[in-house]
Amino acid sequence: MMVSIDGYFEGVNHDLSWHNVGAEFNAFVHEQQNGHVDTILFGHRTYDLMASFWPKEQGMTTDPETARFMNETPKIVASHTPFTPTWDRTTVVSTDIMQEIEKLKTQPGKDIAIFGSNNLCVSLMEKDLIDEFRIMVSPVVLGSGNPIFTGLSKRIKLNLTKTREFKSGNVLHCYILAK
Repeated sequence: MMVSIDGYFEGVNHDLSWHNVGAEFNAFVHEQQNGHVDTILFGHRTYDLMASFWPKEQGMTTDPETARFMNETPKIVASHTPFTPTWDRTTVVSTDIMQEIEKLKTQPGKDIAIFGSNNLCVSLMEKDLIDEFRIMVSPVVLGSGNPIFTGLSKRIKLNLTKTREFKSGNVLHCYILAK
């Protein structure tokens, strides 16, 4: 998840225009996709956002490699409201969501990635269902927006496992749950 220096994962009205992306960021994203992830997990709002871009011509033209990954990789959408997905390779889970995600984690395969989906992340954090957090801090101060991990009902201690600096000023922080 990308966050501003002052801790917002999105600006006012879900604004993401401040995201500090470019060739270096895209190379990093491609590196993460290649061979590491075989399932994508979304909340409903993030799914709608992604489904409105990646399978469309604009998404496929903007970044063909990421579009291929996003379109070909199986997607699970956690949604309190059932709906019929329009994006290929998508399954909607609307009942027993935490149990279904626990089952998914026990299946053989590679990593399950969550892109965005702050509400879902908070729910999964509270059930200790996230193995690693990758938080990309962008060198921008928004002043307002939606803070990362809004709604968390308890303190969760994390251990920093690695960082990576980018020429753009972004800094990736990787964390695991403290035991």
